[in-house]
Amino acid sequence: MALAPAFGLPEMSPFVTKTEVQLKMRPRLSQGESDAPASPKGQLPYIVDEAESIADSTFIRAHIEGKYGFDFDAPLQFAAACAGLGVRANDRAPPLLGTGWSALVDAENFAKGPAHFFDAVPEHLREKLREDAQFRVAENYLLSGLGRHAPDEDVDLAVRSLFALSVQLGDKAYLMGDTPCGTDATAFGALAGILTPFFASQLRETGRTIPKFSRPMSIA
Repeated sequence: MALAPAFGLPEMSPFVTKTEVQLKMRPRLSQGESDAPASPKGQLPYIVDEAESIADSTFIRAHIEGKYGFDFDAPLQFAAACAGLGVRANDRAPPLLGTGWSALVDAENFAKGPAHFFDAVPEHLREKLREDAQFRVAENYLLSGLGRHAPDEDVDLAVRSLFALSVQLGDKAYLMGDTPCGTDATAFGALAGILTPFFASQLRETGRTIPKFSRPMSIA
């Protein structure tokens, strides 16, 4: 399932990071596969469990819960679980603005990081593939609705989400209490991408001023 550590992150994709955290929470389940073209949906994360291939972090979670009877929200009361579901249902929302994938939209960050995804491509194809990748991400960004806002408005939306997470976290070790749950996996994947020092962004600088997010984080 792994892409590779990069950009100061344990994984380049926040969705892969989310699933890696979930696999750590469910002991003795094998790790996923790393060949994206072999994925049922052509992207990561995906896992192969007894010859069954499951793609997408949300469906991987559902598979683990359904097949193994492991409830990622077991530590939660019903109301808290519903609140966590709201976070997971929107885990492609504004906080991902600051991740390594969103760096594809910014020319300077793209040149520093994601452009190197194409270093092994034959030279005569390299620049065209880089341009195509930037265009597709920018197009998806626009279609998501975020790309229709001014840059400072995008950052404002994301900062609101960060403040909401910090308030929910409070003095607790995890978002919903003393035990990690599925919502923590989602939040960690997004926060790691936002706060990595590898990329420069207004969102990262603002996020680091929030006391809860000024200290290093770990999934260990």
